[in-house]
Amino acid sequence: MKYEVFVYATLKHGFPNFHLNQGKKLPGRFTTENSYPLYLVGDRHSPWLVDDAGNGEVINGEVYQVDKQQLKKMDKLESINKEDGYRRIQIQVKSLKHFHVHDVFCYMKLKEHLDPENIQCGPLSSYEIEHAKLYKSRV
Repeated sequence: MKYEVFVYATLKHGFPNFHLNQGKKLPGRFTTENSYPLYLVGDRHSPWLVDDAGNGEVINGEVYQVDKQQLKKMDKLESINKEDGYRRIQIQVKSLKHFHVHDVFCYMKLKEHLDPENIQCGPLSSYEIEHAKLYKSRV
């Protein structure tokens, strides 16, 4: 079975964790159907897309098709089994080329885990190379 995953930060092509993204990129650019807050958080400047639809910005990103094993690797990277980890949540994104809407998985943080004092930057509509230069990996 194949799954589609929307990536908006370090798993995008050319970004720090892309080497862990073994999916097949769908052509084109994508945006979220709803707006969400995207912040750089903490000393590591980790990108947090917060599960708070209707707030923040429409988010730009890429969509990758992955198999179950690849999805599990992404789950591990995003620490979905840890209390303070990301959650794999289904959202809708649309292709900017064809305007086709896709139901995809996206890794998001829960709103209650965000301490406003830890926000370094944002809300953002797009995670760019200048943001990635601030990012510090856990490993």
